[in-house]
Amino acid sequence: MTVVILVPGILTPGRIRFAPLVAAIGSADCEVKELEVYAGSQVPDDYSLQMEVDGLDRFASERGLERFHLYGFSIGGSIALAYVAEHGSRVASLALDEPATDFTDDDRKAMAAEGTDRLADLPPGERMKLFMQTMTRPGVNLAPPPRQPTGPEMALRPAGLAAVSLPVRDYAIDEPKLRAYTGPVYFSYGGLSNARWEAMATRMRTCFPRCVVERYNDRHHLDASHQAEPERVATALRTLWGQT
Repeated sequence: MTVVILVPGILTPGRIRFAPLVAAIGSADCEVKELEVYAGSQVPDDYSLQMEVDGLDRFASERGLERFHLYGFSIGGSIALAYVAEHGSRVASLALDEPATDFTDDDRKAMAAEGTDRLADLPPGERMKLFMQTMTRPGVNLAPPPRQPTGPEMALRPAGLAAVSLPVRDYAIDEPKLRAYTGPVYFSYGGLSNARWEAMATRMRTCFPRCVVERYNDRHHLDASHQAEPERVATALRTLWGQT
């Protein structure tokens, strides 16, 4: 049985975010790993990306998974990259949909230029506004966002967004270990997304010897491919898994 662990972004719970993709994948065993930042009743004061990496490793071990396929979106994509740098032998294949960062100096300079490395310093309303504005290319008209679920888990989202901004900026990845990963990699990004992800796609081809990049022309970070075109993404993933 093919087993894939899916790690979501910071705004929407994985069980909701990945529901269309899980349905499209069908035959594989899909395990959704919710973020550690939301594991408790409040966001931890000492939150770090290492908590996410360790939590992902624990999640896989608790399910008896020695090797598995890994898919990450947004901050989940960054967690997946950090995980591969530490535990690459457990990852049969890696799929990334617009990681929040690839931890390179080039990407950190781009985030600093647009101010997204300082989200934690902004009031919640301004924080979310800047976050939304920097997800797309200039001039892209955003449709009204879909109605979000309500409840205690959603109340933590603004604090969660602030909590990840500093770790994204400061986390040190072991680049030689990341480059040592030889499994197949799939990197997807939207043609309407911030140009950071197009630049990241170029770097991913250099970093990973078996990296395939796919551009979804009419999509952007807030209209992500795995929700808007789940059948297409599922087909790409099945191809990726067949390469292991």
